[in-house]
Amino acid sequence: MSQQHSAAPAPTSVTSSATATVAGRRDWWRDAVIYQVYPRSFADSNGDGMGDLEGVRTRLPYLRDLGVDAVWLSPFYASPQADAGYDVADYRAVDPMFGSLLDADALIRDAHGLGLRIIVDLVPNHSSDQYEWFRRALAEGPGSPSRDRYHFRPGKGKNGELPPNDWESIFGGPAWTRVTEPDGTPGEWYLHLFAPEQPDFNWDHPAVGDEFRSILRFWLDMGVDGFRIDVAHGMVKAQGLPDLGSHEQLKLLGNDVMPFFDQDGVHDIYRQWRLILDEYSGERIFVAEAWTPTVERTANYVRPDELHQAFNFQYLGTHWDAEELRTVIDRTLDAMRPVGAPATWVLSNHDVTRHATRFANPAGLGTQIRLAGDRALGLRRARAATLLMLALPGSAYVYQGEELGLPDVVDLPDEVRQDPAYFRGAGQDGFRDGCRVPIPWTRTGSSYGFGAGGSWLPQPAGWAELSVEAQTGTPGSTLELYRAALAARRDQPDLGAGDAVEWLRAPEGVLAFRRGDFVCVANTTGESVTVPAYGRVLLSSDEVTEADGETKVPGDTTVWWTTA
Repeated sequence: MSQQHSAAPAPTSVTSSATATVAGRRDWWRDAVIYQVYPRSFADSNGDGMGDLEGVRTRLPYLRDLGVDAVWLSPFYASPQADAGYDVADYRAVDPMFGSLLDADALIRDAHGLGLRIIVDLVPNHSSDQYEWFRRALAEGPGSPSRDRYHFRPGKGKNGELPPNDWESIFGGPAWTRVTEPDGTPGEWYLHLFAPEQPDFNWDHPAVGDEFRSILRFWLDMGVDGFRIDVAHGMVKAQGLPDLGSHEQLKLLGNDVMPFFDQDGVHDIYRQWRLILDEYSGERIFVAEAWTPTVERTANYVRPDELHQAFNFQYLGTHWDAEELRTVIDRTLDAMRPVGAPATWVLSNHDVTRHATRFANPAGLGTQIRLAGDRALGLRRARAATLLMLALPGSAYVYQGEELGLPDVVDLPDEVRQDPAYFRGAGQDGFRDGCRVPIPWTRTGSSYGFGAGGSWLPQPAGWAELSVEAQTGTPGSTLELYRAALAARRDQPDLGAGDAVEWLRAPEGVLAFRRGDFVCVANTTGESVTVPAYGRVLLSSDEVTEADGETKVPGDTTVWWTTA
């Protein structure tokens, strides 16, 4: 186990001063724009080809100037990196590849000084197989109390050679791995819904809940402003771990309540966690990564005494189609309104193909694809989709590099891939590496300014003109579009806040809605349409033409007006 714990600074000064610098606006999270940083791919401070916390800290002014409210950091905990840090070996230590607890403290303090909040990832469904508890469970053998903290079971079959049930891993193959006991004989099996290096905790055991309540307090005392909860729909498994009775279980994900996902017992955990969070000042928040069959079930996670936000994966998975978008927008707002929670909107993250590439391809290919598609079309739609997303009531999430219009890197050589799902059959497509390629900061350098020593995944040769340097100050660039949109969102009181839109009549394939003195029109067709000139144009994702009280909106374009 890492021994960084003693290096943590005293928490009192952080919670009383630094956090206070960003605590001026109540309910900040209801309309916040939150930027996801994937630390290994954001900025490298020491030239080892891997991003780190010091790299993030040096780029915080960029995020402040971009106009976001908070930064969500993907895991940087001590980890063997079997799944890019989502296999945690020590929840109270920073992995040396990313720095130390002192670096985390400096990042939190600097962020607060710039008016930015920091949200960290929490991984409670499973640990690393190098976590102290699991190593002890293996060493102590069957029947030991340590094994009760995970899901160890004897196998089926004459000699226990078959898995305890038919559950399949999200990464492919069985969700069970058989261990070799201390005496060298084949023994029990343990449950892992993801990679074998990620054994699932048994949340029926009281020690697991005690440990995570302690982990929450550790990071809250460090000054973090909230937690994004990985696999928030997991943790609790159906009693008896019953067979599912299907051998194509991945097709059921997101369509049915599974015996290992979205069980009602998870809500008792979150009510306990909310009591802890509410003890701290500064409006700290929880954000759920909860894949559920419906937005109505997602709403269960954000009831007043549970979590604050839940990712809207139904929206993320919707193609660039007016009818489909309106349906998911209405359902989302209708589901969130009764529980008093804000809707969230997201187009990309570290697990899915970037939306500039998804929208470059035909509908129906899913959220993990390996086709470049029509690059120009994809970028045009991505820009329009961004303005639509930022015009909706609630909170929005931006994944690093999408403000640069980055496409997915779909042609990475097989030998450089690191996604564990890529090496397992019948699981996720395994192409998540494409959205994790380090982002470009400058036109030149071994990694376009990412760091002095190259990058852990190769960057495409054409990314120089997509860099922050190339796009800064360039009229019409995607980066300047994001900056202008986020500035307008802050300046316009009718943007972000609220829980409803007023739909306006519009041509087929076009979304039009009003929110107070603000009007948004999104043309999802490939052809120009003519709509009323609703007022003064605030912003558009492509050039529009106005004449005689009408506006000509090009295909795949979104326009913002103010009527004030």
